[in-house]
Amino acid sequence: MSQSFDVAVIGAGPGGYVAAIRCAQLGLNTVCIDEWKNPQGKASLGGTCLNVGCIPSKALLESSENYERAAHKFAAHGIKVEGLSMDVSTMMSRKDKIVAGFTGGVAMLLKKNKVTSIHGRGTLLKSVKYDVSNVLWQIEVKNGDKADTVEAKHVILATGSTPRQLPFAPVDNERILDNAGALALTETPKRLGVIGAGVIGLEMGSVWRRLGSEVTILEALPGFLMAADEQVAKEAKKIFTKETGLVIQTGIKISGIKTGETITVEYADAEGKAQQLEVDKLIVAVGRVPNTAGLGAENVGLRLDDRGYIAVDSYCRTSLPNIYAVGDVVRGPMLAHKASEEGVAVAETIAGQAGHVNLDTIPWVIYTSPEIAWVGKTEQELKTAGIAYKGGQFPFMANGRARALGETGGFVKVLAEANTDRILGVHMIGPYVSEMIAEAVVAMEFAASSEDIARIVHAHPSLSEVLHEAALGVAKRAVHI
Repeated sequence: MSQSFDVAVIGAGPGGYVAAIRCAQLGLNTVCIDEWKNPQGKASLGGTCLNVGCIPSKALLESSENYERAAHKFAAHGIKVEGLSMDVSTMMSRKDKIVAGFTGGVAMLLKKNKVTSIHGRGTLLKSVKYDVSNVLWQIEVKNGDKADTVEAKHVILATGSTPRQLPFAPVDNERILDNAGALALTETPKRLGVIGAGVIGLEMGSVWRRLGSEVTILEALPGFLMAADEQVAKEAKKIFTKETGLVIQTGIKISGIKTGETITVEYADAEGKAQQLEVDKLIVAVGRVPNTAGLGAENVGLRLDDRGYIAVDSYCRTSLPNIYAVGDVVRGPMLAHKASEEGVAVAETIAGQAGHVNLDTIPWVIYTSPEIAWVGKTEQELKTAGIAYKGGQFPFMANGRARALGETGGFVKVLAEANTDRILGVHMIGPYVSEMIAEAVVAMEFAASSEDIARIVHAHPSLSEVLHEAALGVAKRAVHI
C-alpha cells in the first residue's frame, strides 16, 4: 500500500529541502524525494548548489584567492613568503569535506523536522480521487530496480536545472568539463579554455588562473556580462583582463572542436576572422536548462512553456490543482536563494498563509575578485524603458577600510527615480559586495529613497560607507570625493 502524505517535495536542492522543512514546521506530514548521488554512489542531499555548485565553487575561490594573496599581496604588509606552492589535492579535499558537511547537515535537518526522506527519482503518475474531498497525487519513486509509490495531497516540484549542452562539445568531465568537472580537477591545467563568460565561466576561470593556468574565455554574446550594469561590466572586464590575467573574447562563433593530444576550438572572432584556441582542458559553461526529464509531465498533463520551464503563476501554482513548482525549473533567475524563498512561500500558501516572493528585489552576486552584486534595474534598462532617473556613484579607492584591505578596485552606484527619489537599482563591484548588497535589498523592499540611505549612520571605517556615499551622490552631496 502506498505511503500517504500531506505534501510530497520532488527535489532536495535549496528550493526543495527548504520547502520540505517549512511544510513540516507548519504541521504538514511531508516527504522529500531526491535522486542525487555523490561520486561514491551514496545519496547526497542539497542538489546542484551544495554538491557541485555554490558551496564547492566558493571553497575553491577562497583557496585560490588565499594563494594569490600569499604570492602577490602579502609583501605589501611586510609578510615574506618563501617556497610557496599549491597542493591541489589538499585544496580539493578541503572542498569535499565542506560539501560533505553541508549535505549531511541537510539530512540532519530533514530528520530533525520529521520530514520523511526517500532516495530515488520521483515521477508523477496520476491523480487518484477517493471521494469528493480526497484527491491525491500518485508519485513513483524509483531507485535502481526498486520502485515504490507515494501519494500526497500537494506536490512541490523542485527538480532544479542541468548544464546546457553544446552538440559539438560533448562533456565527458575528463577533458571537456561542465561545472561538476571544473570543480573536480586533480591538477592545474597549463591551458584552460572556457566557453561562456557567465557566472560559472568567470568563477571557475578565475580559480584556475590564480593557480597558474593560461585561461581564455570565449563568449558568443556581443558584450561582456550583458545582464549587469554596463559600467560595472566595463570595470569588471578591465580588472579581470589587466589584473587577473584572463583573456576574454566576446562576439565569437564556434564552428567546431577537435580532440587529440590537445583540444582545439575553431571559431570566428567578433570581426569574423577564423581563429583557433588550443587548450588542455575545456569548460563548457553556456548556461543551464530546467530539469524536467523523467518528471512525468506528460503523464498528468503538466504544462511547460516554450522554453521547457514548468509554467506557473505568481504564487508558483502550476496548471494542475495542488501542484506547485519552485526554483530553477520555473521562470525567474536561476539562483539558490530565490529557490529557497519560493519554497518557503509555497509551503506557507499550502498551509493557508500568504506566501510571496518579490522577483524584482532578488540580489545577484558573482563571486569573482572583486565581487559583483546588484539588485533592481540597470542603467541601460531604465534608459530603454524611458524612466527618468538620477544616479550617485562612489569608488572603493576613497574608502578607508578598502585601503586597509588593499582591495580598492570598483565602486557602488545607486539609481533612483528622478521625481520620487525611490531607489530603482543598486550596483556594486568591489570587496565583499556580496555582503553589502543586503542593505540595498532591504531598502528596496521598504520602498526607500536614496535620501533614506544617505541619512542612515554607517559605521566608520567600513565598506558600507561606499554605499552611503553613493546614496549621498544621488543628490550631488557626496562628502569624500
